[in-house]
Amino acid sequence: MVALIEAAQDRDYPADVQLVISNRPRAKGLDKAEALGVTAIAIDHKDYETRADFEAILDAALRIHEIEFVVCAGFMRVLGSDFVRGWTRKLINIHPSLLPKYKGLHTHKRAIEAGDIEHGCTVHWVTEGVDEGEVIAQSTLNISPNDTPESLARRVQTLEHGLYPNALRQALTSH
Repeated sequence: MVALIEAAQDRDYPADVQLVISNRPRAKGLDKAEALGVTAIAIDHKDYETRADFEAILDAALRIHEIEFVVCAGFMRVLGSDFVRGWTRKLINIHPSLLPKYKGLHTHKRAIEAGDIEHGCTVHWVTEGVDEGEVIAQSTLNISPNDTPESLARRVQTLEHGLYPNALRQALTSH
């Protein structure tokens, strides 16, 4: 998220970050966003009886703030079909694997256990299927024999910080 906000501060960047939303009221990203001059709000999913109720409020907040494009960064909830359809080709996500490999969770551990020599991250269009959307961009690194899931996660996160702003630019300009 911070990498995206910082990239958007360049006047030649094709996006302006207007809003950060977290479903976790104590998320550190909220404070980081506000420190960088971006409006940040929490919509706690636990306050709603159903996923649909939560997503209706999420959608309303995005539309009230006149958001045109949604970028998921550390938002660890699967979005429902109705929400996703409402933001078709206006919603992207970053995932810590080289999709289509290792959809879902525990990607670093799974890559190491499989004996993969390469790993990385993927920016993709969000569709109704989890981590199934068309790939926009990927970045790779070699897995070291000494890597643990934690060390690999840190190295992939560094890749993500470089990849996501460039992939967002690509998505917006091809949009």
